[in-house]
Order: sequence, then structure tokens, then C-alpha cells
Amino acid sequence: MFVFLSLVAAFLALTAGAPIQRASTGHKLLLVSFDGFRWNYDQDVDTPNLDTMARDGVKARYITPPFVTQTSPIHFTLLTGKYIENHGVIHNMWFNTSSGQKLSYYKTQGMSDWWDNGSLPIWITAQRQGLKTGSLYFPGGNATYQGEQVHLKKVEKSFLHPYGNETEWRQNIDTVMRWFTEDNLDFVALYFGEPDSTGHKFGPESQERKDMVRQVDRTVGYLRQRIQESKMTSVLNLIITSDHGMETVIKENEIYLRNVANFSFQDIQFELLDYGPQGLLIPKPGKLEKVYEALNNSHPRLHVYKKEELPQRFHYSNNTRITPLILYGDPGYVIHGRLKLQFNKGEHGFDNEDMNMKTIFRAVGPAFKRGLEVEPFESVNIYALLCKLLKITPEPNDGSLSVTQEMLATNADMQMPQSYMPEKSDMQIQVDVSTH
Repeated sequence: MFVFLSLVAAFLALTAGAPIQRASTGHKLLLVSFDGFRWNYDQDVDTPNLDTMARDGVKARYITPPFVTQTSPIHFTLLTGKYIENHGVIHNMWFNTSSGQKLSYYKTQGMSDWWDNGSLPIWITAQRQGLKTGSLYFPGGNATYQGEQVHLKKVEKSFLHPYGNETEWRQNIDTVMRWFTEDNLDFVALYFGEPDSTGHKFGPESQERKDMVRQVDRTVGYLRQRIQESKMTSVLNLIITSDHGMETVIKENEIYLRNVANFSFQDIQFELLDYGPQGLLIPKPGKLEKVYEALNNSHPRLHVYKKEELPQRFHYSNNTRITPLILYGDPGYVIHGRLKLQFNKGEHGFDNEDMNMKTIFRAVGPAFKRGLEVEPFESVNIYALLCKLLKITPEPNDGSLSVTQEMLATNADMQMPQSYMPEKSDMQIQVDVSTH
């Protein structure tokens, strides 16, 4: 008996702190994000595959992202279930307020200290509970969290990445299918940089954006076709969503901080401006009130707040990374700092109550009801749903499973959807080899 107990004690000592090893849940999960897909982009373009997915599963009228409506912060909300002030990825750009250094969106993806600041993304939580996960271009997927990385990942190599290349999109889908079927992954997060890039360049009402939405729809059709060909229809739950919408930039009566009376950049210690409609400022010691008084009410479309006075609904003040002064423009109005550096026709980053910042949610698979349209909800609640589908214990978060519970089939483990038959238009594969 003593020998037996000694062996048990030795085993427990060896496995302390190690990931819990357990069998796969049986159901797998694919989270797909099409960046910048506004909630109503499917209303001025025929989207037969997105429509079919809604009939086969669940559709939300729209979902509301957290403020500030930028790519990395919102995707990290999807991965953690936390508002931006609570997970700490407060901007697309890594910055250092002491040195003034700033890094681009692309370089920030590899800065683990920006992402790993106390909140674990679902990849790591799932892996610690015995599952295998992957990330393909998903924001946050290139970082290390408490010494751990995503099991399998593919990351963007530079800012020259061809976001609109439809050939690559299909290759990435094929890669994800192999991850599921050959590497036996349980959860994968897959990211597409469109229609965001096209919306920025040409505007959300442009023909180019409409064409890109058609490409997105073809891609959804190809994805569901590949799921069927991989014989995963009965085991894979698919969620398609986005981070934010897109607003047309107004080019009249623009906001120029350099033209504001009694305001001087000499009073500023650190600035993060010329990034859409949002600005972050640290005045020099003793200059806070002077800067605030100069900027406040200086332009009818500019909102200026002291950090502690920002309305609580934004959930964007209770973090040491957030600067003493927060600026944002009304829908359509971007903020120009020292020079005019912004020329996009479309932009995001606006108040998340702006309808053009709302985005999409679709879900289909064995765990979901069929033909259900649900009322709008906040995207902070998606994380709890992901954890439920993976049957893992979530980290502390700001969302609630009760918000999405009605989507789930009563007996999810037994609910098997009919085999997916792609629309006829899907079978005529149209490949766009251009690189936007």
C-alpha cells in the first residue's frame, strides 16, 4: 500500500500545473471573421450562401462591438469575452508613452507584451483543458501568453499582405480543413482582411465594396462545400462574424487639431493621432486643464473627455494604458493632428452606438437551431458561447451565455443538420487573382 501511495504521489507531482488531458469533445468549432463586414452589407448585394447559412442555422439581426471599434481590440474581446478596458489591448498599435515609439498594426501582432497582460485568449484556455487549437491570420494569434502559444498558426508576414486574393482565401480554407481532419484540431480561428480594406480604400457605398461582399459570399459557399467534402457537417460548428462596420468619411468641415485656438502640440507629451476618428493624448505635467479647455467644444463634431469622465457605456477608461485625454469624432469625421495624413474614403473607430459600426453574426452546425433570427446583442458575449461549444471552463469575463443560449438546440449533441448543398452559383468557382 505504501508503494502504491508513493507512486500516486509521484504521478501527481509530475502532472501538477500541466494541461488537463482529456478526449476531444467530438464537436469541433471554427470561428471566422471577415474584417469590416457591416451589418447590412448583405442587403444591397445578393448573398445566396450567407442566406442559406442563415436558413440552416442562426442569424443575429446585428451585433454591437465594443468601443473603440478597431480590429485588434475587438478581436481580443471575441477571444477573451472582456471589454477593451479589461483585456488591455486598447489600440491596433503598440505604443510606449515614455519613448513616444509606436508600431504598426502588423508589427504589433508580434509584440507579446501588448497582448499578454493578464487575459488569456480562448486558444490557451482550451489547450490547458486538453484541446488542440489553431489560428490562421487571426489577430492575437502570433503572441505568446504566459509562455504558451497557439498549437498551430499561420501569421501575416508584412503590411503588403494581399488581403483580397481569392485564391489564397480558398487555400487558407483548405489548410484549416486539413488542420481539423489530419491534425485533429478542436478549435480554429480564421481571419480574412476583407471587406475592410476595400471599404477603407473605396468607401462602404462603392461598387468595389459590393463586389468584395460577393467574393466573401462565394468564399462562404466554398467553406461550407469543403466542410461537407471533409465529412464534417455533423461534427463542426461554424460561426461567422466580424469586428466592426464601416462609415463613409466626410470631407467637409474636417477636424484639424493644429487649427484649434489656444492649442499647441508643445503642451503634449505623447500623442496617438491620425488613426481614424480616435485620438489619445498625454499633456505635459501641469498642462492637462489647458489642453482640455482648448480642445473641448473646439469643433462641433469633436468629443473630448478626461479619462475618468468618459461615459461608462464605453468601457474604455479603467486601464493604465488609456491616456488622460480621449478624443473621438462623430460618425464620418476623422481627426487630423499636425498634418493631413488620412485619405481613406471609409473608416471605423467611431462610437459603437453608430449603426454603421454594427456587424454580423451567423452560426450553423449540430449545436445550433435552424432558421432562427435573434435580436441584436453585444459581441462581448460570443466568448461564453465559444466556451460552451467547446465544453471548456471559461476564464472570468464580461459576457454571459444567457444572451446566446436560445440559439442552441435543445439536445445539441444529437442535433444533426441536413447535409449542406451549395448554391448552384458556388459550383461555378470564380477566382479573383487580384491583390487589393
